[in-house]
Amino acid sequence: MLSTGPQLRLLQLLSCVTLLLLLRGSSAKRDFKSACSTCRQITDDFSKGFDRTAKQNFGGGNTAWEERKLSKYETSEIRLMEIVEGLCDSSSFECNRMVEEHEEQFETWWFKRKTKHPDLHKWFCVETIKVCCPKGTYGPDCNACVGGSETPCHRNGMCDGDGTRGGNGKCSCNHGYEGELCLDCIEGYFNEVRNDTFSLCTECDSSCKTCTGGTSQDCDECKDGWEEDDLETCVDVNECSEDASPCEEDQYCLNTEGSYSCKPCDKVCSGCTGEGSDKCQACAGGYEDTEGTCTDIDECSQSEPVCTKQHQKCINTKGSYVCICAVGYEEEDGECLQPPQPEAEETEAEETSTTPRTDL
Repeated sequence: MLSTGPQLRLLQLLSCVTLLLLLRGSSAKRDFKSACSTCRQITDDFSKGFDRTAKQNFGGGNTAWEERKLSKYETSEIRLMEIVEGLCDSSSFECNRMVEEHEEQFETWWFKRKTKHPDLHKWFCVETIKVCCPKGTYGPDCNACVGGSETPCHRNGMCDGDGTRGGNGKCSCNHGYEGELCLDCIEGYFNEVRNDTFSLCTECDSSCKTCTGGTSQDCDECKDGWEEDDLETCVDVNECSEDASPCEEDQYCLNTEGSYSCKPCDKVCSGCTGEGSDKCQACAGGYEDTEGTCTDIDECSQSEPVCTKQHQKCINTKGSYVCICAVGYEEEDGECLQPPQPEAEETEAEETSTTPRTDL
């Protein structure tokens, strides 16, 4: 029996090997998909180049002589090279490598196979270098996707690896669908049409959590924020009509379909039932009720002065007021005082220093 040390090292080695194999398998799947994507781009760009050069010629001065000596431009090697040279960007390593490795296949198709096999992608990517599969199939052997190659995932999802030599063929269902076959409906949807090969999932009414039809009367179960009435129809719960508001004291409740929201009261209010200064339960400090609407109190116009210190002036603000010093006064230690004036002697001295001197 192996000692603990060798056993541990053996387990670690096996774990590393397993991890490497998993990573290699994952990388291989990505490489298959990437190779097919590169090949498809090459053949798409080849078709564009073919169309671009359709009306060109050799570009020399004597086209008739060139065609007699070099064959027609439309089937010439010169046209082929012009198309091939424009297939890849210089920065695309995978594209350039694939074109260089299979340059002979392009020449074979151009001169010998083009008429019989006009679909370059099918001939080159699928049948010759075998990096792609026909649409609706996947994997090394191009097996049909779930639902068949004509209707992969029953047209309700994407088949993993569709059209490539990679992937596992599993379906990623479109929104509204679920299950391995993408024939089932997710919660909140119902089968409007359903058979073994086709399914159409339609969204339930906004009031339904689950349903059998498209109206609020077809709900199997109401969503949160909705409740069933006497007619077995899901109707909105008005959370704002309850005795105890779900909102804070400085907020009002706004009902919405299936829910509610809390909105801030107007700043003139101390509690409110809705938006605006006319929906206050009470007025905030600095405001008073005027015919059902909270309005600003002008403290500065009241009979009793609010700015009581000498030489102060009252300025009204929304919901309050401020006391400032009158013109010609400055605040100092909470009092409004006149700034100090220069002494008379200093003034006379300044005048003397500026008087012109006259010598006898």
